Amino acid sequence: MGCIMLDVAGTALTEEEAQRLRHPLVGGVILFSRNYQSPSQLRALTAAIHAVRTPPLLIAVDHEGGRVQRFREGFTKLPAMRELGKVWDADPARARHLAQQVGWVLAAELRACGVDFSFTPVLDMDYGRSGVIGNRAFHRNENAIFELALALQLGLQRGGMPSVGKHFPGHGYVEADSHLDIPRDERDLFDLELGDLIPFRRMIANGLTAIMPAHVIYPRVDARPAGFSPFWLQSVLRERLHFQGCIFSDDLSMEGASVAGDVVQRAQAAFQAGCDMALVCNDPVAAEFLLRNLHHDMPAASRARLIQMHGKPNPPSLDKLHEFPAFRQALDEVSTIGVSSPELPLVNR
Repeated sequence: MGCIMLDVAGTALTEEEAQRLRHPLVGGVILFSRNYQSPSQLRALTAAIHAVRTPPLLIAVDHEGGRVQRFREGFTKLPAMRELGKVWDADPARARHLAQQVGWVLAAELRACGVDFSFTPVLDMDYGRSGVIGNRAFHRNENAIFELALALQLGLQRGGMPSVGKHFPGHGYVEADSHLDIPRDERDLFDLELGDLIPFRRMIANGLTAIMPAHVIYPRVDARPAGFSPFWLQSVLRERLHFQGCIFSDDLSMEGASVAGDVVQRAQAAFQAGCDMALVCNDPVAAEFLLRNLHHDMPAASRARLIQMHGKPNPPSLDKLHEFPAFRQALDEVSTIGVSSPELPLVNR
């Protein structure tokens, strides 16, 4: 298994793409809305990707709910996580139950179509400042975030899927969008430890499988974005928080990653900081350049962590899922969450 996660162009795998995915540096594929037409088409695509290599490549997607749900027609419409936070304010026990149901539906439907995992849950705190985070965040209160994320994680596990917390150590305080800018969060480590780090710390203690760091600079802590920072990923995440799981870089094609240089330098910086796998999305020229020029020997520990990201084998099909009364009940309950709330514009990356 390699250390780079790439994307593909369309709804079927081309021979050129299959050849690229055989490169020894490649370890996974991330899918987008452009890769989806129907559940049957998605199953065929994931089967083709898994057939390229042995052991099979990881297949991931950003499928959180709300405006970040890549596959829609034929999949259950999932609420934005903020809707669970609204339920929490009125009835925490019901919110936890619904979060677990959402996690189960999310994971079971994706696993039925051959996707190994989604980059979820979002553990950012909602300060009302970040447009790119917005209603993707569960809540402003760190305890509510933890309780809802833990319940969602239990649902993901029931559906056969690992969990990925993002965006460490917290993206919710900055206004700038790291897809388009280089955000800076001027708070110090003490302030972050009192708020944003709490959901991550508590989720790590409860079995969080993987983490994605933010392309955000916290200049009072380190001059580098968190995803390129040995201090954040090793001193804080590994040593202070005792995280033993997988670390995925955020997309190295984003503007927030540009401070590290060209795509090869970005990947090298991510691995030197402590990432196990780096993502390069929506830029096939950069992906080819990276595969030609990157020299990286993956540590055995990284390989072991990435193996844990494979979804549980032999998942039930979508048809079989709908035969289960408990799953049909989950679908009914999920469909009632936030039905009257307007959606924000889609986040496309």
